[in-house]
This record gives sequence, structure tokens and C-alpha cells, in this order.
Amino acid sequence: MKKTHGARSRRFSLALALATCFGTAAVNADDTIFGMPIDNAAPVYQTARLNPVDDGGLIDSGVEPSASDAVVDGGTVPLKDYEKLLGRVGDLESSWEKYQDKLKSDADAKKKKPSYKLNGRVHLDNWNFLDSDAGINELETGDPTDDPEDRWDFRRIRLTWTGDVPGNMLYRIQIDFNNPSSAEIKDVYLGFNELPHNQTLLIGNQKRPIGLDHLNSSRHNVFAERPLAVETFNEDARRLGVCMYGLTDDESIHWRYGAFLLENISRDGRYRGDFDECGLYGRLSGSPWYDEISGGRGYWHWGIAGSVNQTDGDGQLDNDQNANEGRFRTRPLARSDSRWWDTGRILGAEGYQQLAFESMLNIGALQITGEYFTTWMQRDALGGFNGSNLTFHGGYLFAHYFLTGEHIPLKRSSGTIDRVKPFENFFVVDRCTGGTGRGWGALGMGLRADYLDLSDSDIRGGQGYALTAGLNWYWTAYSKIQANMVMGEIENAGQGRSAVPLAAGIDGDFSILGFRYMIDF
Repeated sequence: MKKTHGARSRRFSLALALATCFGTAAVNADDTIFGMPIDNAAPVYQTARLNPVDDGGLIDSGVEPSASDAVVDGGTVPLKDYEKLLGRVGDLESSWEKYQDKLKSDADAKKKKPSYKLNGRVHLDNWNFLDSDAGINELETGDPTDDPEDRWDFRRIRLTWTGDVPGNMLYRIQIDFNNPSSAEIKDVYLGFNELPHNQTLLIGNQKRPIGLDHLNSSRHNVFAERPLAVETFNEDARRLGVCMYGLTDDESIHWRYGAFLLENISRDGRYRGDFDECGLYGRLSGSPWYDEISGGRGYWHWGIAGSVNQTDGDGQLDNDQNANEGRFRTRPLARSDSRWWDTGRILGAEGYQQLAFESMLNIGALQITGEYFTTWMQRDALGGFNGSNLTFHGGYLFAHYFLTGEHIPLKRSSGTIDRVKPFENFFVVDRCTGGTGRGWGALGMGLRADYLDLSDSDIRGGQGYALTAGLNWYWTAYSKIQANMVMGEIENAGQGRSAVPLAAGIDGDFSILGFRYMIDF
């Protein structure tokens, strides 16, 4: 292989440095060096010096230094040692080239085989129901005198396998073991990437594209539980379906659209029912302002999403084995046993449509985020219900601020938030000089207001609000603790506990304190 001038210079420099450390005298050498006679009467040091102007010139110093002066001026080395070291450098270069060739060969071989990666997360919850009244007790337990129980729960114990398959394919398998006796599937899909227009097609169990806070990963969300409206109008988010994901070259616009079956198959992996009972979903979002100079500390994100769904309105009045139901429900921003906002399975429901808006504004350590949802349902009179059309709606608004100066990053390629990276991790260590050294991690505070109305006509699903004060202490980019104080009220609720119209709804007030300990890998 032909060496360039720069390569020869690097070889000479390395040889010179090695010779400086290990140079020895050459005794009884030839009578001449480059044709110049020398005196053989006494031992001499033959040395070669690298000409700083012409790297190809070897110059005989012709000097007979003392034994203690084997290397002169740091730029002169014994000739034989120099030639020996030069050969060794050549061997090193040849070995390095072979090593690089092997790495390339291994990388090419891996591209011909499926890849594999394992990730996971653990979320441990502690919820304390500080205050409730007879109405809340009835919504939770069915007994006005039996109040909600405090609890410790594993909210998530998830393992995720992801990888690529030759031919521009990918896969993802995510299982949640929070209840070890009954594991649940989450993301389980296969797909094709690198399609035209920066698109990816996924087939399998995946999130329906509506609700920003649902599309965000639970690893990164600002509050422990998702907002009332987000969980209500996209309960558990994931369904079996096919969905296309795409974005523009500059990542400023992204889209998702697909078709999903309505039944939640996370616990049994099986679907039963008519295949026309499904939903069409779509989301268009963008980030027209993104401050690249600051590393994304400033941005504005917007989004609009919607769906059209056809449901089975017969409920349990027929023999169909399905859960393709028109039903909207959610818990009170904590892991209660029952869902306090609950329309029940709406008899006669033929279909519903949804429209949602989302916005995120981030300015340095401050973020302001909000979403609003409206759902319109058409139904026939059945089971004692009057059959009039229904409208449900709700939304939230929150502000979050980092006291330590960090920010919530935006993942522009998907229009979701990304992992927060503290300026310093939390740690406590002993110092070698005595005492202890500390790092405090990142500290953020947030306040969220939720509103949800699931009561209309003769459906008493609950109408109310909640305020959540949150504290996030990030120990590292992969671990944190969340503390949430939730206070709220609900009225005209209770439909979820009755299969017939209610003469009156249930009202109640509540206060809940929760903690979540989180780590992912």
C-alpha cells in the first residue's frame, strides 16, 4: 500500500519517540556512513536524525558522544535502533489495518442477521387516600361506609425486546409483569422501516395515535398518572392494528394514521367479534419553532388528532363474545381499585368520533402543556336508555419548572417529550481527603389542572375536576422519584355501577398523596 507524506511523518515521529525512550549505542559499526569515513579505533555512536524539512532525509551526525549522551538534543537516535523501530511501526500499521478490516467484516455479517436489544423499567407506587366521603367510598368499593385502602403496588415491571431484521424490518415485544400471576402484552409488533417519505409501517399491538400524554413514554412523563381526559378517551392506548408513521426531512412535521380493532387484547392476546367494529385514527403534529442553538431548550409543538369508531351497542343482550364497546372511564389520577369516572357500557351505541388538540411550549426550564378532547356518540334507544346522541369532553393544562435549570427535551421525530438529563447526578461518596462529596441531581415542580365531563342526557358518568401538585427529583437520567398531591371533586357519577339509567348521580370529594420510585435500563 502506498503511504502518503502524512503517514510517513507519523511513522517517523512514533519511531523517534520510541527510540528516545529505548535508544542504545551501536558499537563497531561499518567504516563509513553515507560514504563518510570514521575512526574505528574506538567505539562510536552512529545516529540518525530526522530532517525537520525533508522527512525522507537521514543524516549522520558523525559525532562521538559519551555513553551518557546516547540521545542528543531529543531529535537524534541510534541508526540501527531507528531502523528496527521503523519496522515495528510498520508491523503495527499492518496489524491495525487487519483489525479494521475484521471490524468491517463483522459489521457486514451482523447486518445479515437479526439484531437484539433488551430494555426494561420498574415503577413502584405508594398511594395514600387521605380524605374521602360517602360518595367516593361508594364509587370505589360500592359501600358508602368502606373507604379506599392505602396501597403499595408495582405499577410497571416491563421487559422490552427490540431489534432489526435484514430487509428493512423491525420488531418489538414488550411484556408487563406488574401482576406476576397475569402478565400483559404492551407493544408487540413487526414492521417495515425506511419506506418512501421517511415512513415506517407497524403491524400489531401498538398505541393508537391520539393523546400526547399517552404517546409520551411513561419513563418521561411529568406526573405519575396521565390526565383524566387522556386516559378516558384512549383507555390503555394500545390496540391491535396497522399504523403508518412518517416525518419530513427536517423533522418539523410528523404524522401517524392507521386502523385499530376496539377490543383490548393485552391480557389474552385474542380478538373476538365483527371485523368492521374498529376505529380509524390519525395525528398530525409539528414543531415550527425549535431553538437548535440552545440544544432544544426552546420550542413550540402543536398537534391535532382524531378518530372515527364503530362499536357493538348490544352489550350483553346478545351472545357476542367481545368488548367492542362504547365506554369511557378513568381512575382519579391514582391507582384506585375502581374507575370513578365511568359511563358504563353504553347500550345502543353505534359509533363515536373524536377530535383532540395538543400544544407544548418550552422556554428554558419552563414548560406549559395542554390538551383538549371532544367525543360525539350516536346511539339507539335500548335497555331503558333514551337513545339521544351524547357529547363528552375534557382537557388539562400544566406548567412545570426545573429549579436546577434543566429542561424537558423534545423528540422532534415523533412529536413527544424525551429523556431529561440532569446537569449532575445524585450521589454521596467519601472523599479521599476526608468528608463526603455530593451531587443533588435535578429538581422540578409542576402544577396540573384536569377537567372531565362524562355526564350527558341519561348517562351519569361523572363530571368534575382535579388539581395535581407534583415534585420530580431526578437522581440520574434513568431514575427518579415522583411525588403527587391530588385534590378534586366529582358529581353526577355512578353509571359504571348500574346497567340501567340512574335516578340521581353520586357526588364526592377526595385527597390523595402518591409516590413513585422509577428506574429504567
